[in-house]
Amino acid sequence: MSRAEIDESYAQFRGAWRLFALGLPGGEVVERPEVFITAGHVAWSLMNMAFLPKPVETEAELERAVDSAARYFARGPHGWAFTLTQDWLAPSLRERADAVLAARGLKPGMVTTGMVADRLLEPVRPLPPLDLRPVRDAWGHNAIADVNAASYDMPQVLGREALAAPGIFGPECRAFVGCHEGAPTTTTAALRVEGVVYIALVATLAEHRRQGAAETVLRHALEQAKAAWGLERTVLHATAAGAPVYRRMGYRDVTTFCSYFAPAKGA
Repeated sequence: MSRAEIDESYAQFRGAWRLFALGLPGGEVVERPEVFITAGHVAWSLMNMAFLPKPVETEAELERAVDSAARYFARGPHGWAFTLTQDWLAPSLRERADAVLAARGLKPGMVTTGMVADRLLEPVRPLPPLDLRPVRDAWGHNAIADVNAASYDMPQVLGREALAAPGIFGPECRAFVGCHEGAPTTTTAALRVEGVVYIALVATLAEHRRQGAAETVLRHALEQAKAAWGLERTVLHATAAGAPVYRRMGYRDVTTFCSYFAPAKGA
């Protein structure tokens, strides 16, 4: 990995969440010198995310960033998250980061691996035939929201509030639902972020996992993104469960991210 790719991975994370926030009816993006805020203003805290705008050298800088985000989100009722990579913290600060965030009510809740591929490898096994449907209407918006909510053990109503928004699926997005016997089973969205294809909303219902369903719809989304935008380089952030699949497809690790979560008011 290189510093340039670490910076790209963080910028892609911020850029994708910026598109999500601006695609939601009440969403907002706030760029401050100390923090970059993407607020969907929805109950699913994953969609209310703050990021560092640049690497930090001191504990005071990190405190300013987190405190600024906390003041912003304190105006509303929802939980929120702060995502960072240790590679953007000075070595002397890395061991202190968890304590700095914990002192402000944020606990580590999701670890992802930033990954990149300039082009994909050929499939290592035959992929299952699925009915691949573009997300263009209310059916598609609800399907992609429902599959992702189920995959993250979230109530359907919260998934739809956070993701079933037409504004998310505009000209910078190519999203698809893979169906088995007419029912949605797997989803992927390809977003155009600063000249790179960012892969998001990759989710598969539990009973259809480990069969290549996610790879089928992901490859299709990338093909459609390349046809639409002429882009082939792709970035994503993988959970521990998804990372081995992506590595087989040709992605390589860049850096690790941790998302720290603050609860909703009164929780």
